[in-house]
Parts: sequence; structure tokens; C-alpha cells
Amino acid sequence: MIFHRTQLDGVILIEAEQLADERGWFGRIFDEAAYEAQGLPTRFVQWSASVSRRAGTLRGMHYQRTPHEEAKLIRCVTGAIYDVVADMRPGSPSAGRWQGFPLAAGTGQLLFLPPGVAHGFLTRADDTEVQYSMTTEFVPGAAHGFRYDDPAFGIGWPAVPASISDKDLGWPPLRGVSG
Repeated sequence: MIFHRTQLDGVILIEAEQLADERGWFGRIFDEAAYEAQGLPTRFVQWSASVSRRAGTLRGMHYQRTPHEEAKLIRCVTGAIYDVVADMRPGSPSAGRWQGFPLAAGTGQLLFLPPGVAHGFLTRADDTEVQYSMTTEFVPGAAHGFRYDDPAFGIGWPAVPASISDKDLGWPPLRGVSG
């Protein structure tokens, strides 16, 4: 596995080293010892999936409030997404910044998100499935978010969203980066 540090503190793009032949490829996407060597968690207590039927579906921006922050591993297993991470952590070297990552099925890429960052994505293909592994159980009362177009982050999405939930459109404006 290849671990790439990103512009956001603690956010890591992980790539499987692919052994390819005429059948396709094989590669590890999780290895406890390799994750530990990178200082990443190795215990994930909850796995979830989302399926978006249409390209242009936006989900996010979501995070869990203190003390229920969660680290996540994100993987696109069918279709393609533009994944966005926004650093909500006061005191972080990258607080108040965001970064986008194109993720697609078949690439062997995962995105590790440390606790305290918000996450969302825009689907780039019909019938896109995204899997999430979390280090903390979902706590409904700690769930929070902000609008995809909140000026506090000024996220540059690659396209205008075609579909967004009423909940995601109804988040209040951010006041600073601590959520």
C-alpha cells in the first residue's frame, strides 16, 4: 500500500499496490501492521454504504460533534465521486481549509479522514456506491453538518449538484471552523 499525505493535516489517500495481469488486478486495501506504522487506527466499529442512483447527487457536508468525532475510511466501490474533506478542527494546521479528491471504482484508492473533519461528495456517475468504515458508532444527537455552498469554506465543486436532500440544504451557516 502507498500512503499519500495530503494538504489537510491527517487526511491520507491510500492506494493499493496493484498486481495486474490479463484477469485484472489484486491489491491490499487494509493491512493492520501497515496502518499502525502510519499511525492510523486499525479498529473500525461500523461500516456503512450509500447508493446514489443519479450522477450529480450531493451528500454532505457531515461530521459528528465532540465527543463523538469519528475517523473514517472512504471507498468508492461502483461509479465515481468527487470527495470533499473540510478541516473543522480548531488548532489544526489546516483548520478552515478543504480539499477535493476524485475517487472511482476499480482504482484501489481509499481516503482516510481523521476525527474532526467534515465529509461530503458529489457523484460523477449513475449508480454510485460509497462504503464508509468508522472508528466510532453513529450518534444521532452528535450528527451535524453544513451546506455544500457555505461561504465559510467556499468549496469549489466540479459541477452544480442535481440532487441534494432537504436536510443537507437546511444546515445553518457556519460560525468559524469549529462547527
